[in-house]
Amino acid sequence: MNTKTLDRALLAVFAVFALNGLIFASWAARIPAAAQALDIGSAGVGLLLLFSAVGSVGALPLAGALAQRVGTANAVRTGGLLASAAALVIAAGLSAGSIPLTAAGLLIFGSGIGLWDVAMNLEGTEVERGLRRTLMPKFHGAFSGGAFLGAMIGAGLSALNVSLPVHLIGIVAVAVVLVILVPRAFLPDSPEIHDPQEEATARPSSFGAWKEGRTLLIGVVVLGAALTEGAANDWVAKATVDGLDASETAGAVMFGLFVAAMTATRWFGARLIDRMGRVRALRLCMGASLAGLILFVFAPSLWLAGIGVILWGIGAALGFPMGMSAAGDDPVHAAGRVSVVSTLGYTAFFVGPPLLGFLGELWGLRNALLVVGAAMLMSIVFAPVAAEREPEELHAGNPAS
Repeated sequence: MNTKTLDRALLAVFAVFALNGLIFASWAARIPAAAQALDIGSAGVGLLLLFSAVGSVGALPLAGALAQRVGTANAVRTGGLLASAAALVIAAGLSAGSIPLTAAGLLIFGSGIGLWDVAMNLEGTEVERGLRRTLMPKFHGAFSGGAFLGAMIGAGLSALNVSLPVHLIGIVAVAVVLVILVPRAFLPDSPEIHDPQEEATARPSSFGAWKEGRTLLIGVVVLGAALTEGAANDWVAKATVDGLDASETAGAVMFGLFVAAMTATRWFGARLIDRMGRVRALRLCMGASLAGLILFVFAPSLWLAGIGVILWGIGAALGFPMGMSAAGDDPVHAAGRVSVVSTLGYTAFFVGPPLLGFLGELWGLRNALLVVGAAMLMSIVFAPVAAEREPEELHAGNPAS
């Protein structure tokens, strides 16, 4: 693979991760506005988010097989166009004050985001292997950068009293063009497998990876990291508004602080991983995230909660991308393993936050977030399964080991 092709693919992967984050944050940063438009509380918001979760969980197990069949570029386009169309349905539902229509839009939105996420992570692992350096945290940093931009746009439009439906329509107009054009620069889809016997072994990996112990445990680590990130994405803004009696704009800014901290850590975190190794870096990050979560929950003031959110974002930054790298270590089995780990991670990312909404109705949102601490501890305990493996280890013995 020549350097020019890899460099073009590198820029394209950065772009699709950033665009994914922008679209996601355009919704997440303004969840309080959606709740107001539909006149629902935390439990109602949690139920709506559950529709998005169901869509994602249903799409994720199929995403690896889809990417193998049509290529990662077309899989990204499929997911992106589906999510964009769904955003228009959500906008229509909010404009009409219709909970069922909004829920239907979120179901489709979750499916599109799920397909898109797996496909772009697969392309990211291919580019990372081709360039032979740690890049996955930077790719996820691009997602966070796009999410930060989306959060700041959301805060600005909220301050200007621009409605969420108008906001979503504007974002979709940009997203549709980019999601069609950018994947043209992805790496060629033809697999670099020349041994017929090896190719035959590789094909069933999309679903056979569910029987691999190490892959499932990597999924558990990513599950904890994804819940840590997802809980903040969906609830930091509303928990700030409800728990600290702050404005919607302040809630969007607090979400922006989380995303900014996560973005910076992902961008510069590759050096930390290369120096410390995945296991020590994972444990350090999840420990920082746990400390930040606790500080946010018990902070009596906005500025102290802001410090907690920054720590939370720093700690949440590297778990998911390190898990993707660990799952994609072996190019022969990468599609199946990345699909499995993504399914477990995104299940927590999308299903966990709605359940926190129901708990928030009983305990208050900030107190409900303490449940996430248990998932953080789980990631710390199982971190060793994400350790780097030598090339000879990847193909020796049972792949489930």
